Amino acid sequence: MADSRNQQRTLVLLRHAKAEQSQDVPDVERPLTARGHADAATAGAWLARHALLPDLVLCSTAERTRQTWHGVALGMTGSPPEGGPAGPVPVVRYEAAVYEAQPDDLLELVRGVAPDTGTVLLIAHNPGISLLSGLLDPQRADPDGLRTADLVVHRPTTGWAALAPAAAPITARHTP
Repeated sequence: MADSRNQQRTLVLLRHAKAEQSQDVPDVERPLTARGHADAATAGAWLARHALLPDLVLCSTAERTRQTWHGVALGMTGSPPEGGPAGPVPVVRYEAAVYEAQPDDLLELVRGVAPDTGTVLLIAHNPGISLLSGLLDPQRADPDGLRTADLVVHRPTTGWAALAPAAAPITARHTP
């Protein structure tokens, strides 16, 4: 097992892709639009090109976030998230608490990640996901927040359990 004190950690924050604006279904059940599906796959391809394949995915249970993860997985590997020849399959945890989470709630969730986990992908909603990015790197975070399917890569300077405000500089970002 790697020495978790010296291991580089990566936290990738992803706001879900573009969802339908429907009054006919509850908000939690809104599906992605065609553009949303395409943007999610593009985000996955970007992650693969930049060697940011997650070891752990923390995903809201909302329909649009689950569909975003599916699209990201297809974009990363060219195969469904259940696995394929392109590489190891990350552990995926669907977390109901992520749906309406505040930044402190999301930070607490990330602090619970196993110490030897290298790359975490958190797929969540605004305003929580944008506010978390700003909390982790107030200097480099986009003041307008994350748009749909935006990716922001943070590199924590501590272990997961000690992750604190202003302790995870942004090193990259991607907007489809």
